[in-house]
Amino acid sequence: MKADEKANPSPQPAEKMRYLSELAVFQDLSPREMEELNRITTMSTVPKGRVFYRPEEAGEVLFILKDGRVQLYRISPEGKKLVITTLGPHTLFGEMALLGTKMHNTFAEAVEDCLICVMSRNDLERLILNKPQVALRILEITGRRLREAEDRLGSMAFKGIPARLASLLLRLAQEQGTNDITGLTHQDLAESVGTYRETATQVLNDLKADGYIEIGRKRILILDAEGLSAVADA
Repeated sequence: MKADEKANPSPQPAEKMRYLSELAVFQDLSPREMEELNRITTMSTVPKGRVFYRPEEAGEVLFILKDGRVQLYRISPEGKKLVITTLGPHTLFGEMALLGTKMHNTFAEAVEDCLICVMSRNDLERLILNKPQVALRILEITGRRLREAEDRLGSMAFKGIPARLASLLLRLAQEQGTNDITGLTHQDLAESVGTYRETATQVLNDLKADGYIEIGRKRILILDAEGLSAVADA
C-alpha cells in the first residue's frame, strides 16, 4: 500500500505515537524504542470501500489494523467474490511469509473507515531481534486469528446455511458489542458464509419469521440470542 496514493493523509506525529502506543503488540517497548517505531512505520487512514491491497502488489509488508474493519477476499475465475475473513482492530495481516500471513491472491478492502499501521519485513525483523517480546505478542494475535479461522472453516464444511448465518450474526454481535448489527448488506452476509444473496435473504426471512431477528436496511437486530445459538449449533 502506498499511503500517498491509496489512503488519506496519515495522523499527525503526536497522534501517530499515541495510536502506536495503544497497540498491544508494541506495549513492551520503551519510549526510545517507540520513537524509533514511529520513525520506521507508516500509519494511514483508509476510507470505507477502498481496496488498499491487491494480489499483484509486490513486496512483503505487515498491516496492523488499529481501528475499523477490513475484509479479505478472493475472486474466483468465474468472477465470484469469496470472503475469507473480516478482521477487527488489533489484527495482523499482510504478505509476509515470516509470520505465516501470506495473502495468497487476496484483496484487502476497508469495510469501515480504518486506521492502519504498515511495516516492512526488514523493519519487523530488526524489531523482533531487538525486542523478543514483540514476537510473543505477534504470535498471540496470529494464533488467535488462526483459531478463529479454523472455527469458520469447520462451520463452512459441516454446517448448513442457517447455522452458518446464525453463527455469523452472533459473532458480529459480539465483535460490535451490541445485538443491533449495522452496515452489512445481504450480499455481504452471503459472501461471508459462502452462499448466494437470494439464499441468504431467504434464510434471514426464515429467522425473522421464527422471531430470532428483526431486519432493516443494512441492519439486523437479534431478538432471541439463545434461540439463534440453538440454530447455530444445529
